[in-house]
Amino acid sequence: MTLRPDHETQDSGVGTGRSSRRGSAPSQRPSALTILFAFGGLNATMAAGYGVLFTIVDDYKSEYGIDETAIGVIIGIGFLSGFVSQILFAPFADRGHARTVVVAGVLVSVAGLLLMAFGTSLVPILLGRIINGLGIGAAGPAVRRIVIIADPTNLGSNLGRLLSADVFGFAMGPAISAVLVGPFGIPSPFIVVAVASLILLPFVARVPVDETSIENRPRKRLAFDLLANRPFAGATVLAGVGFIMIGGFDALWSLVHDELGTAEWIANLGITLFALPLFFLGPRGGRLAQTFGPFKLSAIGLFAGAGFLLGYGLLPTGGLIFALAMVHAVSDGLTVSAAGVGAGMVIPDDRQAGAQGMLGASQALMAGVMAVVTGFVYESFGRTVAYATVSAAIVVVTSFGLWLARDAWSLKRPLST
Repeated sequence: MTLRPDHETQDSGVGTGRSSRRGSAPSQRPSALTILFAFGGLNATMAAGYGVLFTIVDDYKSEYGIDETAIGVIIGIGFLSGFVSQILFAPFADRGHARTVVVAGVLVSVAGLLLMAFGTSLVPILLGRIINGLGIGAAGPAVRRIVIIADPTNLGSNLGRLLSADVFGFAMGPAISAVLVGPFGIPSPFIVVAVASLILLPFVARVPVDETSIENRPRKRLAFDLLANRPFAGATVLAGVGFIMIGGFDALWSLVHDELGTAEWIANLGITLFALPLFFLGPRGGRLAQTFGPFKLSAIGLFAGAGFLLGYGLLPTGGLIFALAMVHAVSDGLTVSAAGVGAGMVIPDDRQAGAQGMLGASQALMAGVMAVVTGFVYESFGRTVAYATVSAAIVVVTSFGLWLARDAWSLKRPLST
């Protein structure tokens, strides 16, 4: 795909995320505040379900006798079901059913949360995790489609707001568990998150949604054909690289700080503080991606991330690693949404949900693979080689993604005035 110069693409619908085949627009465009509250709040509650699970696994072990291997399967199976759901169900949102996919996805996600809440053995908890992942995988891309199409000239800042909501929700999960599990038991945080999700659904129903008209709905059920658009294929690869970095970072953080004898409070505080710049800088980073260029910004952030990961392997103390991680967090906060913004700018409106589903599937797959590979390399060869392996993977795969997206290297879009 060869993109026209930027000044030509602003109204052409080619390479801007717009389409000349739009359905009828809603009578009133939702404000940024409405988008943040309704859809950002919904994303936050779904992410909080993940955060709750990650902090409650020790209780599953002590209360229900579920062993470490089974706990690993519980966590991993949700990412796998989300991967499948984003590929299979997200494209329905492009066929005139965006709001329905969001509502159905949230309801399925809530059903999974309740199964995890009231299950007291492996099978119902595992089933709940699968169902929860299916719901989130369907709803997430549909939410991003609605947000992109509602205000395409400000898609960067709006996608950045969704990122902030995701990070906030995930960070709130452990806090919810810490407050509720002691006095009210294991089911309580899952129930609270489920109820919060259900409370937000009526607000979603009131937000105007631009659905694809019948005559313009894509005939293809799945979105694999979008990969023929090389800039989009590049954005999909670059989005996955961001999660190579996340998978490697998460897999090694606790292990490395244990190895180096870092104070426990520093190791725990690092994860929380790392999330703060992503929350506060998400909208600004999205705007920067839109106006500076999503592929340029993604390149800067990912190559910088490779350097940070290599630094973690070379620094001699946990305190220095903690300090470097705070700089890394600021870099990620400004750049991590760039690939998603790029995808939104090169795909027409009537394929946005399928496109965002492909990005999410790429992220889930690469994060899972990298986490497994990194753990094996660390156990076999140590910290420096493990971090160097992640760093090298980032450089190689980023270079491939940028080569795919080379026709869109200069793509950018001014903010609306």
